Amino acid sequence: KVKNDIVLCSQCFNFTEEDPCYICRDEDRNRKIICVVEDPENITLIEKTNEYKGLYHVLGGIISPLDGIGPEDLRIKELLSRLAGVEEVILALNPSSEGEATAIYLARLLKPQGVKITRLAQGIPLGGA
Repeated sequence: KVKNDIVLCSQCFNFTEEDPCYICRDEDRNRKIICVVEDPENITLIEKTNEYKGLYHVLGGIISPLDGIGPEDLRIKELLSRLAGVEEVILALNPSSEGEATAIYLARLLKPQGVKITRLAQGIPLGGA
């Protein structure tokens, strides 16, 4: 029953019961910022912080040559089609080598589009435990 009620948002590709999802429908969201994540679970984690008020884009994975996943297997074309009016793209990808490769690929692709590209801070601060 539950599985039939869940669809992918046609805008950001988050899991949702209504299309578009509640985040894409929220008029109070900053539509000039898109946070790019690997999968919908990452949105849940970021939303729990109550810090980010922009939109999201779910890639549906990361570039992983060993697993046969290339850029064409991800929702990169869909991301590019959403850039009108966007000023900043935040790359919130896993700090694995595949996540890094995907972030570098996206940064090179997005740079000519004239948007600011930032990365989510990762790791433990110096002196932190």
